[in-house]
Amino acid sequence: MILTVTLNTALDLTYRVDRLVPHSSHRVTTVTERPGGKGLNVARVLTALGHEVAVTGFVGGATGSAVREGLTGVRDALFPVLGSTRRTVAVVDSASGDTTQLNEPGPLISPAEWSAFLASYEALLKSASAVALCGSLPPGVPVGAYAHLIRGARAAGVPALLDTSGEPLRRGIAARPDIVKPNADELAELTGSWEPLPAARAARRRGAHAVVASLGPEGLLAATPEGTWQATPPSRVAGNPTGAGDSAVAALLSGLVTGDPWPRRLASAVALSAATVLAPVAGEFDASAYETFVDTVAVVERADAA
Repeated sequence: MILTVTLNTALDLTYRVDRLVPHSSHRVTTVTERPGGKGLNVARVLTALGHEVAVTGFVGGATGSAVREGLTGVRDALFPVLGSTRRTVAVVDSASGDTTQLNEPGPLISPAEWSAFLASYEALLKSASAVALCGSLPPGVPVGAYAHLIRGARAAGVPALLDTSGEPLRRGIAARPDIVKPNADELAELTGSWEPLPAARAARRRGAHAVVASLGPEGLLAATPEGTWQATPPSRVAGNPTGAGDSAVAALLSGLVTGDPWPRRLASAVALSAATVLAPVAGEFDASAYETFVDTVAVVERADAA
């Protein structure tokens, strides 16, 4: 079983409009509502890939109930709290394909709720083959939360992937996760370098076993103990990029638990990301496009690997 942790779960709303014009009214052509937050998107993709998945994190209020009711195909191990789960709104401009994202803050988590969650998390690790720690922290959760969760996973012998940003990433990477997956901006903020390869090396020196950096249209750069590779999609795809990074995380986790070599993991991650851009909402991917893309992704080993 793969465990995904989404401390700041959400109810994702996707609005599609013909054209988004600032300071004007819009008629929404379609509305999609589903459980969200990075880890829940990862779980949905992993399930579609055939993995058994459990999801945990905080949920509360009527919005939290809607999140739980919308879960399908996964084990619901979400932890109830008094506060209300947040909502996120993605407004998709059909004319341009661009997406505007609006994210509410999460519920305030009390110290007692955090302590109780930790006990639940440790119990879930006993049956986990890998764990993904994804997304932002809701108010009240310690900034070193992911570092604590990574140390718990290491103590249980469970490989951990970290996908977050800012200070939670900085503290989490020092706990030595097996994989971190920042984007280019997050990696630069962490290391102070805008050159992806030196920055990835610096992130490994800070504690990460492997670093997989999202480079947007240029694909993924992976710095690992086995080597360094860059995986590039065959062409640029237009659509809704929300959730593309989460699909990459799902592919990396899938390859981790099945023992795929790094080049195959990266090809799958880039292909799934591209196929997700073509899907209407986060946490889904165009299966036929994925099958086409996965064999056309260029994966090149970097001769200047550390």
